[in-house]
Amino acid sequence: MNNANVLLTARERYALPILKPLADALLRAGYNVHAWFDGPLAAAGESMPAPVSMVDTRGAVALKPMAVFCAMDWVPPFFGGAKVQLFHGFNTSKHSDKRGHFRIRGLFDLYCTQGPATTLPFQKLADELGHFTVVETGWPKLDPLFRDDGGAARQMRDRAQGKQVVMFASTFTERVSAAPHLYEAIKESMAKDGRYWLLTLHPKCPPELFARYRALAGENAFFVEPEQIVTAQRAADVLLSDTTSVVPEFVVQHKPVVTFRHRVPQSYMLDFTEAARLPEMLERAFSPSRELQSAIVAYANDIHPYRDGRSSERVIKAVEEVVAGGLGRLKPKPFMTKVRDLQLRKRLGYWGPRA
Repeated sequence: MNNANVLLTARERYALPILKPLADALLRAGYNVHAWFDGPLAAAGESMPAPVSMVDTRGAVALKPMAVFCAMDWVPPFFGGAKVQLFHGFNTSKHSDKRGHFRIRGLFDLYCTQGPATTLPFQKLADELGHFTVVETGWPKLDPLFRDDGGAARQMRDRAQGKQVVMFASTFTERVSAAPHLYEAIKESMAKDGRYWLLTLHPKCPPELFARYRALAGENAFFVEPEQIVTAQRAADVLLSDTTSVVPEFVVQHKPVVTFRHRVPQSYMLDFTEAARLPEMLERAFSPSRELQSAIVAYANDIHPYRDGRSSERVIKAVEEVVAGGLGRLKPKPFMTKVRDLQLRKRLGYWGPRA
């Protein structure tokens, strides 16, 4: 299947670190790799590095790709090829299953799951519904956590000049976001605790929050852009966060996490509810108990047991096998797929033929 066209699709900046390792693997395998962006990425004129070529909606249809890889919740049904869901994060229990990670929209042919915690629920749904298949591959975004990154993490860590390194990451969802509540405590910690901080916020966080946290960058802190988040995860010793998928991403390295008012606290986290307790919680994280470390490892193995940095290659293999076996074995997509087709055609302004 080398020299076949494949298409990468995304809307948000946080999708770029998911697609980049997969794009690299597809190029190494000899595929012609193209990308189609919608939403904020398209509005900002973002692109992927060459030799990945950017296409518009008509160009995406004309490609007739072998597969469409999606780092978002939906894909235009009128694009050609097998529709592959990569996910834009882990299940964080921020929403109910009907609204969140396990929602089935009738758009995808293959779900490439991250580990047993997601494989089992999706396989159950596949058995019930019959119009998609599931293969556990691991998550391409995490490949750089376990492969040579050219020294990027070491260079970021060198900024700390030997200090302990804390990473702070916060979601945009207002009811669970830690950023508005922990700003003063983090600022005070920077001044007193002798640690170095890597700060990042979800791209959808309010501009005023970005301004406040960017202003903290200096001798004891560095602001991390979304494209650098995996590098920051490698460089940090401990994560401070909230109910966001950065938490499980960090934990797969078997490193401690401190969470502020997590929606569903679990045994592998150090969760707290009062900002004044931040110094105490960081001390505990930097000296984790044996029980905490065991809980971290057990959880990491459940959500993402792959530590070889080759999830992208497993995704490609899964897609090749599904395409070679034919999608005719699957049941027809539900009627709602046709409705979504019309909705997306209207929104994208495309009324031409499907691929």
